[in-house]
Amino acid sequence: MSHPSSQDAFDPRAAAYVTSPVHAQGPDLDRLEAIVRQRKPKRVIDLGCGSGHAALRIAAAGAEAVTAVDVSPRMLETVAEQASAQGLDNIATRQTDVAALPFDDASFDLLVTRFSAHHWHDFAGGLREARRVLRDDGMAVFIDVIAAEDTQVDTYLQTIETLRDPSHVRDYRLSEWMLALGEAGFAPCALSRRPLHMQFERWVARTHTPDAHVQAIRSLQQGMEPALARAFDLREDGSFGFEAVTIEAAPAQQMVVPD
Repeated sequence: MSHPSSQDAFDPRAAAYVTSPVHAQGPDLDRLEAIVRQRKPKRVIDLGCGSGHAALRIAAAGAEAVTAVDVSPRMLETVAEQASAQGLDNIATRQTDVAALPFDDASFDLLVTRFSAHHWHDFAGGLREARRVLRDDGMAVFIDVIAAEDTQVDTYLQTIETLRDPSHVRDYRLSEWMLALGEAGFAPCALSRRPLHMQFERWVARTHTPDAHVQAIRSLQQGMEPALARAFDLREDGSFGFEAVTIEAAPAQQMVVPD
């Protein structure tokens, strides 16, 4: 069976992601705004923009031109609608795969991707393209869920993520992120981690998870050993927690430690 495309998965869900608290708020968005106000970038790209929370915040903070990239036409329509509603005329959208970006080398001076990389079918290829389109004096910010370094916790997370959303590819471990970024030509220079708590009913409703898969996830949760349940901060209703990371990186030959 072929893996469902992110376009097929996310076109019907665009509206739900606009109002999702996990996606619509957070200190990572505040950090992006601070970076934009500090660096005053001319051209910014948001890879896998989804419903546009990062792109919209960056545009509102004063970036000269923001390009929001996604494979889902409906997500891009949502970004355009939100930009219009907020009176932002400095956002353009482009439908494309992150591993085959239709932009010239060194086209952007700030690159962002937020809660997208775990859907990329070619993670390494997407990071290489990110480095290619970023100026040598530019900056990149990578934000995503991370898996635990512990193999059992990692395995459970990937399993429930895939049951919930078949477009899921992998939540990478922080060690995997660091290795992949280095191989793509990035020098990570700052990172911050934060807990995320998923309210179970909203988590599965957002992706229209079939009832059979919801029941499978609950069965796995109910069979967890106590130590594993504690690692997920598992609650009686199935709600649970994991971690997200924000990695700020410079092109390897131009490493600049951000303020």
